[in-house]
Amino acid sequence: MSNQDQHPKGAPARHDIAPADSATGISKGLTNYGDRGFSLFLRKAFIKGAGYTDAALERPVIGIVNTGSAYNPCHGNAPQLVEAVKRGIMLAGGLPMDFPTISIHESFSAPTSMYLRNLMSMDTEEMIRAQPMDAVVLIGGCDKTVPAQLMGAASAGIPAIQLITGSMLTGSHRGERVGACTDCRRYWAKFRAEEVDAEEIDDVNNQLVASVGTCSVMGTASTMACIAEALGMTVPGGASPPAVTADRIRVAEQTGTEAVRIAHERLTIDRILTPTAFENAMRVLLAIGGSTNGIVHLAAIAGRLGYDIDLAELDRMGRDTPVLLDLKPSGDHYMEDFHHAGGMATLLRELKPLLNLDAMTVTGRTLGEEIERAGPGFQQDVVRSRDNPIYPQGGIAVLRGNLAPGGAIIKQSAAHPKLMEHEGRAVVFENAEDLANRIDSDDLDVTADDILVLKNIGPKGAPGMPEAGYIPIPRKLARAGVKDIVRISDGRMSGTAFGTIVLHVTPESAIGGPLAHVRNGDRISLSVSRRELTLQVTDEELARRAQEKPVVVPTADRGYRKLFLTTVNQADQGVDFDFLRAAETVGRIPGKRGTPE
Repeated sequence: MSNQDQHPKGAPARHDIAPADSATGISKGLTNYGDRGFSLFLRKAFIKGAGYTDAALERPVIGIVNTGSAYNPCHGNAPQLVEAVKRGIMLAGGLPMDFPTISIHESFSAPTSMYLRNLMSMDTEEMIRAQPMDAVVLIGGCDKTVPAQLMGAASAGIPAIQLITGSMLTGSHRGERVGACTDCRRYWAKFRAEEVDAEEIDDVNNQLVASVGTCSVMGTASTMACIAEALGMTVPGGASPPAVTADRIRVAEQTGTEAVRIAHERLTIDRILTPTAFENAMRVLLAIGGSTNGIVHLAAIAGRLGYDIDLAELDRMGRDTPVLLDLKPSGDHYMEDFHHAGGMATLLRELKPLLNLDAMTVTGRTLGEEIERAGPGFQQDVVRSRDNPIYPQGGIAVLRGNLAPGGAIIKQSAAHPKLMEHEGRAVVFENAEDLANRIDSDDLDVTADDILVLKNIGPKGAPGMPEAGYIPIPRKLARAGVKDIVRISDGRMSGTAFGTIVLHVTPESAIGGPLAHVRNGDRISLSVSRRELTLQVTDEELARRAQEKPVVVPTADRGYRKLFLTTVNQADQGVDFDFLRAAETVGRIPGKRGTPE
């Protein structure tokens, strides 16, 4: 149909301009040429070059963040998801417009994906702001992509809805079910200990990732999927369907339909990401035995809205929030099992007494209403009851002491019980290079009772706070059958990892935190029950060491690295850039009680 066919002869073409603050659809955010009428005229002329009609351009515009990339197999189903989202949008009367942003994959991002998370959040925020859309669908899955998108959307402030790409399927190796990436680490540890040979490690490498999609265990990707649903940012059931299933495609179509509704209702993201929603997400993080990275990402998202995460209150919440989800690395199952067990609805039903049920979700209904709509539960063995938990307290504990005055964390549900109350001699590595050069040496002076300390892998030290906190067992100990040892660093570890590992030591060593001044042979005591991490060195001696060998804070001459090193915050503030946080801090999460009103 020609443009003339759509307008009676003599009728003027429609270029009426609403006031800038009330504009919708294609007339939002007009490029400034000094004449708003001409700006819209020009915009419509160009978009019509792609074949759009005036009838299409009168609909609500729904942006779709397309993060498909050949370098990102976790998002390998992005083309199918985009098409399903478009279908849902068009069925609901909207106009879908997909656009690309940075795509980050954990294994294909040097020096680390965390280094690029803030850049992706900036890309997401600015492209949402720059282009006309009444709502946006955020398609993400791999570890840093979902937090980056939620950070960017929180800052942009328009109606937004998250679509998770979904987990991969599990594979099989010699009759054993395997899946990335807990089993990746387990088999590599066997290889280092010479329990499996080169031929077998090559064989299992072909089976660990059986399809596109995110890690099939409770790593960071699965954690953020569950957190996104707990925050109310996905459609119900949006966290758990595997990437290559019909269920995932149906979730995508439903997401597109909901996006049109939130555009009409102007249900902006700040009405979803409220303090009560963040408290719910923190409960879920604790109950799923989620990745320690979840704390960092929640702190960054909350910071965009002016909230600080109170680690002391998070720890208090953890004392009465048991781990209920039986998934690796804290349990035995995989994400597809969680989906078959009813997904988040099953978990939320068990957590109901601990949740803020009046928190709003993107459906326009409260979390409590969505739990009721999910119907009754059924018999399954993936989500435990509160009186039969996987672990009696939350998966994550917050530690403090003279070694970590700003706090540190440990994933207690994945630690060895005998090592959670431990004192040992420090075996110190100054940085990741020093670790790589010495960890496998037969001359390394180390025993199973020692404590490995790795410095300079924090936000500024690495830079980018890599997942190097999962320090490998020294080869001489691995050969002797040692499976765990206490490890301490200012870095992160993958949610797929396991062991008695203290992370996120704050302040980091690169800016002069006490960790910088630990020396070989110092005694360190860890008490998870008392939430203490203590370096048995006096304050006077630490001050003397700091004067004797002052810390040189890392810098860069130019580019993104300079921006990162100049502005990045510490772990307790989410490793975000200071200028990206909300201009004013309006509160702390959770509140003093950390429980629903």
